[in-house]
Amino acid sequence: MTLLPPTPPAAAAHTKRRTVAELSHDFRLANGRLARRVRQEQAENELTGGQFSALGAVFRLGPMTLSALSEEERVTPPSMNRTVNALVQAGLVDRAGSAEDGRKVILTVTPAGLALVKETRRRRDDWIAKRILRLTPEQRQVLAAATDIMKELTDS
Repeated sequence: MTLLPPTPPAAAAHTKRRTVAELSHDFRLANGRLARRVRQEQAENELTGGQFSALGAVFRLGPMTLSALSEEERVTPPSMNRTVNALVQAGLVDRAGSAEDGRKVILTVTPAGLALVKETRRRRDDWIAKRILRLTPEQRQVLAAATDIMKELTDS
């Protein structure tokens, strides 16, 4: 089955008509390659991808429990505990008892963790921005539309 409507003229030079299966495959590969390339742009650290993701979640969502972080990152609590231990040891996350429930531990980002996340974001945004500047105005419009579509796919 061919996708309809036809490819817009601005994108036609770079694409061909594809079946849904071909488009799905090509999109997944391109998205994965872009994600891997962007992940290489990070502040100097020795964190694993999972550790940086957990740090980023606590940064984004604010103070949280280990179980909430486990759910957010879709990993088991024992696995997240090991990840958090490494972040605490690196001085990037603090653990403190909850004021409401002494049995719960609340995780927060330290100033060093905050600096690491901000520097990594800056590097990644700069890397992408430099490439976007090389695009034609028409390509930027297509990218903006594709970004909205990607957000819809992610939220579905």
